[in-house]
Amino acid sequence: MHPTDAASERPGTSRRLVDLFQYGLDAPICLTWELTYACNLACVHCLSSSGRRDPRELTTAECKAVIDELERMQVFYVNIGGGEPTVRSDFWELVDYATAHRVGVKFSTNGVRITPEVARRLADSDYVDVQLSLDGATAEVNDAVRGKGSYETVLRAMENLRSAGFRGFKISVVATRHNIEQLDAFKTLADRYHAQLRLTRLRPSGRAADVWNDLHPTAAQQRQLYEWLVHHGEQVLTGDSFFHLSAYGEPLPGLNLCGAGRVVCLIDPIGDVYACPFAIHDAFKAGNIRDEGGFTRVWQDSSLFQELRQPQTGGACTKCSAFDACRGGCMAAKFFTGLPMDGPDPECVQGHAETALATTDRSAIPKPSQDHSHGGPVRQQPLLLGMPARRGSRPDRICDQSPLAGLDLT
Repeated sequence: MHPTDAASERPGTSRRLVDLFQYGLDAPICLTWELTYACNLACVHCLSSSGRRDPRELTTAECKAVIDELERMQVFYVNIGGGEPTVRSDFWELVDYATAHRVGVKFSTNGVRITPEVARRLADSDYVDVQLSLDGATAEVNDAVRGKGSYETVLRAMENLRSAGFRGFKISVVATRHNIEQLDAFKTLADRYHAQLRLTRLRPSGRAADVWNDLHPTAAQQRQLYEWLVHHGEQVLTGDSFFHLSAYGEPLPGLNLCGAGRVVCLIDPIGDVYACPFAIHDAFKAGNIRDEGGFTRVWQDSSLFQELRQPQTGGACTKCSAFDACRGGCMAAKFFTGLPMDGPDPECVQGHAETALATTDRSAIPKPSQDHSHGGPVRQQPLLLGMPARRGSRPDRICDQSPLAGLDLT
């Protein structure tokens, strides 16, 4: 069923994108696919608590089978992430396989593997986009979150991409209270490298749950961010991260709807499918691609996805005049701050969540179901790619300290 058909079957449904997409599509418009939990960094706000590689990681053949499904489902493109996806020895093989099967690829990276040679290869492709993660317009702000030396690494990657003639790659910034004042600087940086700025919201998931209270923008900064996006929104991507801010008045560019299980979802490194990339928790797990029917069956038949595609009541939020603009906010943000799913967003611009947050039993707040963080004292200390790792086999234990265990780095 096409989205227009879905809308026409519901009396009184208009043709707004929100109305067309809220009941779900036969296939996701795009999906996020975390290829590995392995990462050379230990960012304090990592939504997937990445670091160590999981020994149950999908094989190359299994990944190609997923790509075959996505081609049959006519998925427009896939966001590949991690962890740091480029540390998988079969990363480029999988990218080439996807593009050969008409599945576009946008991959997120900290830039550690974007050498001049890789940059030239990327510049020659019409079907691969690159998203570089940067959380500070200065080394001081960025490295406090992503680790010492990470700012220098990503700038070197930008230089390599610009020198190779790659225009329009993305600079992805998670908005925090420490970088809101740098919004203009981020935009200037993107323009300098012929890139496009992408801003995303800090959610209290993964390791970010530990730092959310200290890092999420203040109420005044939320307003500042909203006004900046109103002015620059047509030139800045947001991935519909900030639809909760539309309650200030003028809607922001984008879908302005939680697309979890409706138009987007997440496949994790071991094949588990979650409704939302920011809600990696058993409560939002819809199935596994290794089960009978693969990803297609999970997307089309999952009881969780079917529930998410039903009309949402909105709870007490429906009494708010801003409900049509913000739709109650972010599901993941509510879940990981202990707020009810039909309650207000924890960053509700009308202030409706303040009392609920103040009275929430913090000991009862859900924790991430998995944690692949490095075991040693590596926060703010990036691990080098030269560290020892076995080749030709998977790690024996999930607790292997090397995030690159079992990977051929030659």
